[in-house]
Amino acid sequence: MNTYEKDFINILEQNQKIVHKVCVLYTQSEEDHQDLFQEILLQLWKAFPKFRGESKITTWIYKIALYTALGSLKKEKRKQKAVEDYKLDLIHSTSFEPENDRQEELQRAINKLEKMEKAIVMLYLEERSYKEISEIMGITESNVGVKINRLKTKLKEVLKV
Repeated sequence: MNTYEKDFINILEQNQKIVHKVCVLYTQSEEDHQDLFQEILLQLWKAFPKFRGESKITTWIYKIALYTALGSLKKEKRKQKAVEDYKLDLIHSTSFEPENDRQEELQRAINKLEKMEKAIVMLYLEERSYKEISEIMGITESNVGVKINRLKTKLKEVLKV
């Protein structure tokens, strides 16, 4: 095993939870989770030579994982066009195991969000900075702030807080 492969494996071992969180957010079955996990690993491996260290490694992993997951959803959506009642909001997504009823309510509210909104909420709940969220999502920091404020309002309405 060469240094390049060792570096990749070390980075992946230290950050595989990120990949799993994205998989949980955008899949509804264990089989889909494993398929998406493998696809994300493949994309990370392909992109690894291009990683220049201009951002944190976690930012880079989130970005590739989210874009791979969203791309996977688009492919799946094209396959499912014939199914009239196919809805993306039925995708089971959990970024944490609810410890109480309030957390369970929050998770149900998050599940009702659009796919990009889910990603922003997940990153926000992971306590990522606006700068990092902007790098991952490909939007400006100020846009991140606006979106997070709107999502907080949206979630408060759903939760009737």
